[in-house]
Amino acid sequence: MMIVGLTGGIGSGKTTVAQMFRELGVPVYDSDKEAKRLMVTSEEVKGSIIDLFGKQAYTVDGLNRTFIAEKVFKDRELLEKLNGIVHPAVRKHFLDWAQRQESPYVIQETALIFENGAADKYNYTILITAPKQTRIQRVVERDEVGKESVRDRIQHQWEDDKKAGLADFTIENLDLKKTKEKVNLLHLKLLSLASKF
Repeated sequence: MMIVGLTGGIGSGKTTVAQMFRELGVPVYDSDKEAKRLMVTSEEVKGSIIDLFGKQAYTVDGLNRTFIAEKVFKDRELLEKLNGIVHPAVRKHFLDWAQRQESPYVIQETALIFENGAADKYNYTILITAPKQTRIQRVVERDEVGKESVRDRIQHQWEDDKKAGLADFTIENLDLKKTKEKVNLLHLKLLSLASKF
C-alpha cells in the first residue's frame, strides 16, 4: 500500500484538492476531522487530555475547545504535549484505516507534515500552494475572521518555498479548472508509482 501525504498552508485549498482525489476514487483520510473525533471518542486520548489540562478540558457537550485553545495559545510547551497525545493516536488510527482500503494508494490530508518532521512517514508528499494574499482572502471569507488573525495563523506555518523544496509534488491552486487537470495528471503518475509497491 502506497501512502501519500497531502499538505498545504491555511487557505491553500488542500481540502478542495483532497475532494478532487476522492472523486477519482482515492481514499482520503482527513486528519483534522479524525483528531477532533478521537479527542471525544477515545477514552485513552480523553484520559491523557484530562491529565494534562484538568477536568475543565471537557464539558457535558464534549471537548472544551475554547478553554484548551486559550491554554495552548499562550504556552508552546503545552501545545507540544497536546500534540504528543493526539498525533500518535491519529497516526495509529490512520494506519489501521489504510490497511482496510482496497486501492493502489491512499492519501492522508494533514496540515503540518514538514513542520512536524513527518515527511519520512510517507512514500510521497504533495504540497498545495497559493499566493499569501489569496490564502488570506479565502480564510477571511470562509471563517468570517479578520485579516490580522489569519496572518497570525500563517506566521506559525512554514513558507511555501521552504516546503516546496521538501515536497515530491507541488500543485499551485489558483484556478480550479487548472487544479483539477493537475490532480488528474498527478493521479495517473501516482497510480503508476503505486504499481511498484
